[in-house]
Amino acid sequence: MNSEIPPNPPPEAAAKLPGVAAIALWLLLEALIGVAGVFTGHFATRASRNTVLAVASFLAVASLGLLRMKRWGWALALAAAFLSSSYGIYMIMRFHQNNFWVMTIVNFIFFFYLVRPEILRRLR
Repeated sequence: MNSEIPPNPPPEAAAKLPGVAAIALWLLLEALIGVAGVFTGHFATRASRNTVLAVASFLAVASLGLLRMKRWGWALALAAAFLSSSYGIYMIMRFHQNNFWVMTIVNFIFFFYLVRPEILRRLR
């Protein structure tokens, strides 16, 4: 019988987490929704279109960094989740837009997932 201990998986393989992938996909989805809104003419002024495109770019970069398990990607994704949930709360409280509840709750869940110690340990 071979009683050797199997080798540890490479650090890159151990770093992949399904929750992190879900968060990255969510951020990409939010970015695509913003870009689709710009291209379909939902924003009247040039300044609002440029702002939405800048936020969409921020979300896409955060998603890419998070998928690559970079510390800066984690920081950007954490900021994106917090700011998106804050925006959702603002829209609900100020304008009574109840369709923002799902986005707000999902972003809060992702924010609290990203601050778990297990996630921080796996980041480079």
